Amino acid sequence: QVQLVESGGGLVQAGGSLRLSCTASGSILSINVMGWYRQAPGKQREFVAQLVSGGNPIYADSVKGRFTFARDNAKNTGYLQMDSLKSEDTAVYLCNALIRPTAGATFTSWGQGTQVTVSS
Repeated sequence: QVQLVESGGGLVQAGGSLRLSCTASGSILSINVMGWYRQAPGKQREFVAQLVSGGNPIYADSVKGRFTFARDNAKNTGYLQMDSLKSEDTAVYLCNALIRPTAGATFTSWGQGTQVTVSS
């Protein structure tokens, strides 16, 4: 069974930084795509960043230039470095991944999310 677990959320002042991690565990052959989304209270889930294996990351316009997404394929982990945080970045951040397991079909998995709160 494959599991995605996010960590690194917390409370930070505006202008500060946080680094989120997303680690996949289980019977994984490869992770084709890994992405970050966020959902603020009363709002729809929105795209933050995505990284296709072997490609360059893409970002939502709202975070471009402030967030950096990198992967450590050996550890099946993705890192979202968030700098110059703003109050509007406050949300639950969720990781998802398109996973090729050791047996069976490729599927998408979601983590439970980690809370990021930016105080102004």
